[in-house]
Amino acid sequence: MARLHIEPYDERDTPFKRLTLPGFPRGTHYKTLSIDDESGACSLILKLEAGWTRPPGFSYTEMEIFVLDGSIVVGEETWQPGRYLWIPAGGSLPAMRVPRSARLLAVFKLGETSLEESKADPGGAFRRGVVDLDTYNGMQWNPVVRKAPGVAPGCLTKVLRVDPVTKSCTFLYCMTPNYWQDNISYHDCAEESYHIWGTSWMMQFGEIPTGGYFWRPSYINHGAFASQLGCIALGRTDGELFNYFHFNPWTEIEQNRRRAIDVLRNEKPDLHRWALAEAGHNHPTVAHVHADGTSHSHAFAPGHEKGRGHRVR
Repeated sequence: MARLHIEPYDERDTPFKRLTLPGFPRGTHYKTLSIDDESGACSLILKLEAGWTRPPGFSYTEMEIFVLDGSIVVGEETWQPGRYLWIPAGGSLPAMRVPRSARLLAVFKLGETSLEESKADPGGAFRRGVVDLDTYNGMQWNPVVRKAPGVAPGCLTKVLRVDPVTKSCTFLYCMTPNYWQDNISYHDCAEESYHIWGTSWMMQFGEIPTGGYFWRPSYINHGAFASQLGCIALGRTDGELFNYFHFNPWTEIEQNRRRAIDVLRNEKPDLHRWALAEAGHNHPTVAHVHADGTSHSHAFAPGHEKGRGHRVR
């Protein structure tokens, strides 16, 4: 993904701008957290004024919404803080209104921001894939599975969605007061995070306060970690999350990438040989089926395959 490394960024210092794109009614304001300058995919903070309304409609790209504060009436239902929604491209939402005001974290994942008025899904929308969760009241915090060296006790998660194909995931995580983890980690995937409440600290990037955000590409060292009073954040990845832990803060991105390849070689030698095969050989063909029933195929190039057997730890 063509997003720059942004870390740390405090969105509270940035004023809102009026959103004037087609489909977004007056009273919609935004802050850009990060954007893909090739596809237009982006992560935004949206502020909706009191009295804001919009008719039923859908987005041309899959969309994630998390209510930060305020409330939104969607059809006959009221969304409170902590409400999370993942909706596929073309999934229509009922009419919406905001009695007072509200702030949302909104992610448009595969293309630029869009809303099209419609009372029904267009053909081919993956309606059964919708994820709708009351994350604050309807889910338990779970400890992260440990491996030495690994995630220290006191870091808890709620997994909101895992993509069945790419294994990208969206999750809430928290650090309990006086949390401390002394090791360093990196991942094969890019990851982003928005601090809903509280402050944490990382050795490389300093404090991330309430309203703090990062978009971190793959293989970048981060850690040690600490949080004096605790924090709650929403995290996302663009692939399967595998933690590589170590204690050397001076390793470079290419060193980390090579070490990840070595881990793959040791754990899955057949997959390792396939991943490093000469261009033009041993590349699986993947068919893409369009809404009109037509399809095309392409071969993955080495290094661009999603979810290469890495595991959440």
